[in-house]
Amino acid sequence: MTAKKIAESFSKSLFDEVHKWGSLKQTGVTLRYMMEFGSKPTDRNLLISAQFLHKELPIRIARRAIELETLPYGLSDKPAVLKVRDWYVDSFRDLRSFPDVKDKNDELGFTQMIKMIKVRHNNVVPMMALGVQQLKKGMDPKIVDEDLVEVHQFLDRFYMSRIGIRMLIGQHVALHDPNPPPDRIGYIHTKMSPVEVARSASEDARAICMRHYGSAPEIDIYGDPNFTFPYVPSHLQLMVFELVKNSLRAVQERYVDSDKVAPPIRIIVADGIEDVTIKVSDEGGGIPRSGLPKIFTYLYSTAENPLDEHADLGIGDNVTMAGYGYGLPISRLYARYFGGDLQIISMEGYGMLFSLRFSILAFHHGMFVIYS
Repeated sequence: MTAKKIAESFSKSLFDEVHKWGSLKQTGVTLRYMMEFGSKPTDRNLLISAQFLHKELPIRIARRAIELETLPYGLSDKPAVLKVRDWYVDSFRDLRSFPDVKDKNDELGFTQMIKMIKVRHNNVVPMMALGVQQLKKGMDPKIVDEDLVEVHQFLDRFYMSRIGIRMLIGQHVALHDPNPPPDRIGYIHTKMSPVEVARSASEDARAICMRHYGSAPEIDIYGDPNFTFPYVPSHLQLMVFELVKNSLRAVQERYVDSDKVAPPIRIIVADGIEDVTIKVSDEGGGIPRSGLPKIFTYLYSTAENPLDEHADLGIGDNVTMAGYGYGLPISRLYARYFGGDLQIISMEGYGMLFSLRFSILAFHHGMFVIYS
């Protein structure tokens, strides 16, 4: 199958419109604004929010569609990447063909439409992983190891933008919940307990380990369950799930034929005045120092089953991240999205230490701008 550019696959008028909107400037949204605005989800506020998204989402989505056309090394021509590009163009077309949002009925219709867009894009991560594997198949391994910096930089930008788009859509949709849980403003939990989220994510990861290996190491969690701070629980859940899953796999495989009991994974939640730090440590043997730079790349997937275009790739972000070798780089993007970070220390012959850091002060002051 030969690759077709947007101009060939879609009408010229649509192609021109994608490029016109893709050249417009994005508008930043501060977290404080989202929290203040979302704390009163009146019909008027929801209408204003929908009107903003009606103008903002086409810009962000058009930019990604254009970028997907111009990737190096022929990545744009891979069937899986073309499929992702078509999802973005379809979503752009849906947004642009929706009339101006003028009243409550328009707003409800618009909300249903962007909900569908979010579902359409659920499998972007594994589909891009498949595209990268399709690229690697025909390449000299030396080039893969050394020269694909541009691909990594693109994927970082692309996934960071995806987090922003999903945050904006998810926040708007969640504000329609007729019975929101206490202390929730859409996606944001104003009193999130990191210990509780870590416990939930750990149970999910351990269940997957049990299913896969038939047993799983214990997980010990240390920290004050009553300590809370404002954050997006689904983001933290995804990060801790991924880190714990890595540790469980390393420990399980190291001790699979041993008479010794597998040592537990330890999670420590430290609540400082300025920062929250979550440390996940294991005794899975670590990795050599030479392997550390590869940990945050997208080209070293160790998926056990080769990705298949017809595979059921799951529908949720957590599901789609399992097994594609993308967990750590994407977890770091989620941490950085709100000004935090993920750092890794390997003690070869002993184990790994993953450290997630989040800025409490910046979150309280609402300084983060959702602009990516």
